[in-house]
Amino acid sequence: MNETYTKHDIMSEGSKIFAGYHALGFVCNHVPLSLRFIAKRKEHLIVTCVGKAFHTYSSSKLELLAVSDTHPDDINCLTSDGYYDYTACNNVIRAHTHGQQVLHTYQGHEKTVHLLLPFGEHLISVDEGSNMKIWDIKTEEIYLDVEFDNRTFQITCMMHPSTYLNKILLGSRQGTLQIWNIKRNALVHRFDGWGSCITVLEQAPAVDVVAVGLEDGRILVHNIKFDETLVSFVLDWGPVTSIAFRTDGEPIMATGSTVGHIAIWNLEKRKLQAQMRDAHRSSITGMKFLQSEPLLVTNSADNFIKMWIFDQADGSGRLLRKRSGHSAPPSRIMFYGKDGRNIVSAGQDSSLKSFSTFHESLNRDFGQAYDNKKYGKRLKNKKAHHKMGAITAIAGESCKRSDWDSIVTCHQGNGTVISWDYTKGTMGKHKICPPELEDDLGAQATAVDVTGCGNFVLIGWNTGHVKLYNIQSGMLRGTFGRDKAHSGSVRGVAVDGLNQVVFTAAADKKVKFWHFREKTLLHELILDNSVAHVRLHRESSMLAIAMDNFSIVLIDVELRRVVRKFLGHGNVILDMSFSADARWLVTSSMDSSIRTWDLPTAKLVDCFLVDSAATSLALSPTNAFLATTHVDDLGVYLWSNKTLYSNVTLRPLPSDFQPSVVLMPGTGVGTDEDAENEDSQTDASLMMEFSSPEQISAHLVTLSLLPNSRWQSLTNLELIKKRNKPKQPVKIPKTAPFFLPVASGLNPTLHIEDDSEMKEDDKTNIPVSFSQDSDLCRLLANASQEGNYEPVMEYMKTLNPSATDMEMRSLTPIGGGSHAAMETFLKFLSSWLDTNRDFELVQAYICLFLKISGEEIADTPSLVALLQELFSKQKQSWTRIEGHFNRTMCLINYLKSAVL
Repeated sequence: MNETYTKHDIMSEGSKIFAGYHALGFVCNHVPLSLRFIAKRKEHLIVTCVGKAFHTYSSSKLELLAVSDTHPDDINCLTSDGYYDYTACNNVIRAHTHGQQVLHTYQGHEKTVHLLLPFGEHLISVDEGSNMKIWDIKTEEIYLDVEFDNRTFQITCMMHPSTYLNKILLGSRQGTLQIWNIKRNALVHRFDGWGSCITVLEQAPAVDVVAVGLEDGRILVHNIKFDETLVSFVLDWGPVTSIAFRTDGEPIMATGSTVGHIAIWNLEKRKLQAQMRDAHRSSITGMKFLQSEPLLVTNSADNFIKMWIFDQADGSGRLLRKRSGHSAPPSRIMFYGKDGRNIVSAGQDSSLKSFSTFHESLNRDFGQAYDNKKYGKRLKNKKAHHKMGAITAIAGESCKRSDWDSIVTCHQGNGTVISWDYTKGTMGKHKICPPELEDDLGAQATAVDVTGCGNFVLIGWNTGHVKLYNIQSGMLRGTFGRDKAHSGSVRGVAVDGLNQVVFTAAADKKVKFWHFREKTLLHELILDNSVAHVRLHRESSMLAIAMDNFSIVLIDVELRRVVRKFLGHGNVILDMSFSADARWLVTSSMDSSIRTWDLPTAKLVDCFLVDSAATSLALSPTNAFLATTHVDDLGVYLWSNKTLYSNVTLRPLPSDFQPSVVLMPGTGVGTDEDAENEDSQTDASLMMEFSSPEQISAHLVTLSLLPNSRWQSLTNLELIKKRNKPKQPVKIPKTAPFFLPVASGLNPTLHIEDDSEMKEDDKTNIPVSFSQDSDLCRLLANASQEGNYEPVMEYMKTLNPSATDMEMRSLTPIGGGSHAAMETFLKFLSSWLDTNRDFELVQAYICLFLKISGEEIADTPSLVALLQELFSKQKQSWTRIEGHFNRTMCLINYLKSAVL
């Protein structure tokens, strides 16, 4: 294909096929959560940060209620009051209403803001340079500006002591405390401190009492009125990251640590009451008790929000509900089911999750994989030596998911394959590992595939073994090869759609074809390089193989030979995915590019770059979405297929094409980043977008594209009105309501009579509009003089069937018209037949006109002559069209009957 490319084409922005749509799997990050109480809803709302946006959840079901607008960079801290949610991004502070839109913006800090505190009508902010500013929330003006020296007092936390009017308490890295009166801008009191960095301050239910958390693990319950420590505790797990007090009458204080443990302290007995170990998988950064309820909400950098209820006998909390994403970057994803609404994601944290593209409430968590499911379910036994390694391969089929396990996974450094039950959302019954590999510490399952019938699972190991198991019973159903299927590590296995042929590929550069039932070798294909991994499209029998030399080969499994080869990636190919119709192959690589290859033409048609390499990708069965996961990223990103809703012309890209970086989609649908990305692609899209001409060829006819109801029933209006006539007369109400006169038409409008149409001295005079020609007559008269009938046809297209019938009757002398108007209408029909446009509409107008005015035309010689001319043109037009129809039908019949 010869194409001429301009410099703009080579440097085109973004992707021609995919546009950022939505990010899944984000719940929270290291920024502490915030609580808001909404009186109308009578519940608390939980606000968490997810990078460049924040989410709002309900406390009753942890249901996602709102997603904020996207910030230009990651959010550093957030807080809330009864009216707004406040976020700090770099040195800019924003106030959001309804958890989404930005209402106020506060600018003035020179360094990054890391602390925020709502204080009545004011907002207090502190940046990394310990510059404290107090803002008027409504006017966005600075009320007070106080500078601190980081060498003597570096602010790390702050709070407002209850009942202390106009005063705030500041904690420092040097371990000292200060109370300031913000109204008088005066230091009220300075506390000596404890010689360790203060990490958290929290108001106790008692007046004058605050809890102070230190970096060395000490927790001090201090009376700030008398500068006296009431009780102190020591946390053995490192720095104190968060503190919360119960407010339902129980003297309980909860503290979080950097290792994910929660300590429960009894303040009356002054001792440790309970421990909640492994509450989170990383540091607990946010912790809040709901007001007057025994419910504790915690968040952590592990992407988990958990709600604990304190109803245990030992005083510890029980997990009531949770909302989670992956705590480690997902490694493999796939669309589960034929509707493309569910994405199964396997993470490096050895967990399996299902994300819905339809609604967040349909997400599911399967949990983590453990060597022993019984022990793994118990919290105290969740040790590292029980947990399986990161998931490296995944396969599944949905046809038998209600009968038995339907998903299987391979794990890093382990030769055991785990099955999962999608219906129950848990680990399955089977842990598959052949006896000869159980004691081999170096054995690892590297490839897996589930047959299309959902009954069998095919597994390959790095030792070269390939075995077939029944997924229902977990029993062995055959081994490929006498001892081993390959001499090297198996990199990919696949089964065709009819369970007849098995394909295996390995690092020994060989692709082998096996008989599914007999387990015998059918064919062997030797490639130039070692195989990295494979992907089979069962419907088209196409096998894509990624090579270690960064190339891709496509094998036709029916012909058993290589039919395509793609070159272009500059690093290791991480994943591949076929489109549903097998026309595209989408690939990702460590060079951070995502490429789309057109298989029929063997050309690269789309390429774009992302910030971090896509470790896995999958196209939905409906081709609506592309799902990707990325290096060091916890989310699953959805990209919409623009070819489904817009005109996209795909041309092969030149060899010197330079792809550009595309912004990642945000957690909200239709983010500002997507809009900016689409704006940057406007020029390139205009160059490639195809616009259909009004008429393809002058020798063909073009239809009007009007609804069939507008022209098919024109000749049957009387019959339709007769059938629709009510059986009983309409009963007029005694007091008829007031009605405004409405003019009929496609767009009904109010009919207002002009006073000038009535003579002032004669109220019984007939309106002038009744004595004039109809609108159609006037348009025909003007068109006859100018020789342009376009306005006439445009007017006729706007009429409904009844109005069309009335206008044609108005052309006859009986209807107020004349023979001249009828002659002009026949000339209009004849002229429009010559254009070959609106063919079916003209035929309907001819039929209706002859039905209404047939007798009048027969008695007028001038009209008969014009009608004969119209008949001649119509006959010629139909003869030409009939010839095209006949030739087309002959060709179709020949192709149907031809023996290939």
